[in-house]
Amino acid sequence: MAKLYFRYGTMDSAKSMNLLAVAHNYRKQGKRILLIKPRLDTRFGSSKIASRCGLEADADVMLEEGATLDPRDFEGIDCVLVDEAQFLSPQIIEDFRRITVDPGVPIICYGLRTDFRTKLFPGAQRLMELADRIEEVKVTCQYCAKKAICNLRIVNGVAATEGPQILLGADEQYVPVCWAHYDEATRAAQDNLGDAVLQ
Repeated sequence: MAKLYFRYGTMDSAKSMNLLAVAHNYRKQGKRILLIKPRLDTRFGSSKIASRCGLEADADVMLEEGATLDPRDFEGIDCVLVDEAQFLSPQIIEDFRRITVDPGVPIICYGLRTDFRTKLFPGAQRLMELADRIEEVKVTCQYCAKKAICNLRIVNGVAATEGPQILLGADEQYVPVCWAHYDEATRAAQDNLGDAVLQ
């Protein structure tokens, strides 16, 4: 049976670059792939899958929120590669799971595991529950040599501890950090917020 994969990492861990490299290898072998992304991800254009290193490709399918998938549309496909899978609904992840059985297509999902508050995205949670194989795409902390496991959202030079889970195309900056630096930055932000309220 084909497998459902979840390859997760923090921001800047080269997930999209990894996806595009896998796509290149499949195509070089003459295999048919589908590139999928959520429509709400418009950072590099409505249909682009892009890496910060400059690699890019056009997505074959852009999924709307609330979409469902028909397994018959995946017949004859050798592999499905999904970018920003954390933004997809749990229902789509369940559709992916079924497609790995019938028609039996491997699906490799790339995305974030958690948001800037260290909470699971719904799509990522369902992947953690259903994936046959879960692999971490590793990167080091922005501020030390430890492995980054958190996505720190910076607003006006300060760690953000509140706000919407999904925030694209704004002035916010996300940095990959280890737990110690995440905890330090968010505690300092909370302390500063408390001081401002008292004044």
